[in-house]
Amino acid sequence: MAKRDYYDILGVTKSSTADEIKKAYRKLAIKYHPDKNPGDHEAEEMFKEAAEAYEVLSNPEKKQRYDQFGHAGTSGSGGYGGHMNMEDIFSQFGDIFGAGAGGGSPFDSFFGGSQSGGGRRVSRGTNLRIKVKLSLEEVAQGAEKKIKVNKQIVCKTCDGTGAKDRSSVQTCKTCGGNGAVRRVTNTILGQMQTTSTCPACNGSGTQITAKCTGCHGEGVVRGEETITINIPAGVSEGMQLSMNGKGNAAPQGGIPGDLIILIEELPHSTLQREGNNVIYELYINFSEAALGASVEVPTIDGKAKIKIEPGTQGGKILRLKGKGVPEVNSYHRGDQLVHVNIWTPKALSAEERSILEKLQNSPNFKPQPGKHEKSFFERMKEYFD
Repeated sequence: MAKRDYYDILGVTKSSTADEIKKAYRKLAIKYHPDKNPGDHEAEEMFKEAAEAYEVLSNPEKKQRYDQFGHAGTSGSGGYGGHMNMEDIFSQFGDIFGAGAGGGSPFDSFFGGSQSGGGRRVSRGTNLRIKVKLSLEEVAQGAEKKIKVNKQIVCKTCDGTGAKDRSSVQTCKTCGGNGAVRRVTNTILGQMQTTSTCPACNGSGTQITAKCTGCHGEGVVRGEETITINIPAGVSEGMQLSMNGKGNAAPQGGIPGDLIILIEELPHSTLQREGNNVIYELYINFSEAALGASVEVPTIDGKAKIKIEPGTQGGKILRLKGKGVPEVNSYHRGDQLVHVNIWTPKALSAEERSILEKLQNSPNFKPQPGKHEKSFFERMKEYFD
C-alpha cells in the first residue's frame, strides 16, 4: 500500500510555517491519542502516521529532501511509525505532548494538567553516514546494495539491558519506575506541584545492580552489521537517503539512530549524464556522413542501432527518446542525445590522397554558406529551451 502524502496527513502545505505544522500535528495527536481512543487500532495507526509525517516535516533537512524526492528521499526502509512505539513517539516529541511523569499520561497536559518537565527518558543512538557508489546503470535502474557497517550494536550477552541478568534490573525505588519525581511546595498562592527527572536513575525508571560483563552496563558493543539498502532509480550525485533505526544502537535498549546514505555516481566510460538526459559523443568517418550508414551506439540499457542520414553534418544531435535516466518516483525518463562528430584522418595513403584531391574541386564538396548545420551548443540550447 502506497504511503500517503505527509502534507495531506497533517492538512498543511509546503508553504506552511514550522509553527503551523506543529499546531496541525498537535491537533491530530489530541484527536487520535491512545488515551482518548482506548483499544481503537485505527486511531493508533492514525496517531503513528501523524507522528511519522511530523518527524519529517519538522526537520528542515528531511523536509527539503522530501519536497524534492518524495518518500524515497527520506527513508530507505519504511516509515517512522513502523520503527517506534508509543513511548518512542512521546519521548521524541515531548515538547509537543508536554509529557509528565509519575505515571501520568502525556495526554493530561493537553487539558491543563499541572505536570511539567521530567518524565522517563529514553536514550537515542547517534546517526551514521555512509557513502554508496553507483554506476550509471544502477542509477537508471535502481539497485539493492548489501553494505557491511561498523557501528554500535545491541549487546547479545544482555540483549541490550546492560545488566548481568534479569534479576539485576530493578525498578528505581526513588521514582517507582516513572523516571521522575514530584514535589509539592507551599507558596502564598497555594500548593504548587513540580516534576523533575529522577536523580537516582537519571530518568530511566530502572537501576542495574550488577552490570553485564560483555558491555560493562552500556547495553551496546562495537560490531558489524550487514544492511540491505534499496536505492530507487533516478537518484543523483550528492542525494541523501535515510534509513530509520539503522544507525548506532542506543544504550540500555533506547531508540537506535538513523543511517544516512550519501549517493556518489561513478563516471561512465562512454556516456555522460546531464540531469535526466544522457549524452554520447559519436564519431563517424567522412564517407558514412556523406553516404549515410547504420551504426551501433551504447545506451544505459545496452546497444542500440541508429540511422545516419546521407549528408549528415558534424555537430548534428540525434535523440533517442526515453533512453535517459528516470526521475525519482516517476515514470518519466530522460533521453539520450547523440552528438555526431566527423572524424578526419591524420594520415592518408597515396591512393586516398589522390581520390580526395580529385573530389576537392567538385561543387558538392565545397562549403555552402548559410546551409551549415547549427553548432552543438546551439542545438543543445534549443533542445533544453
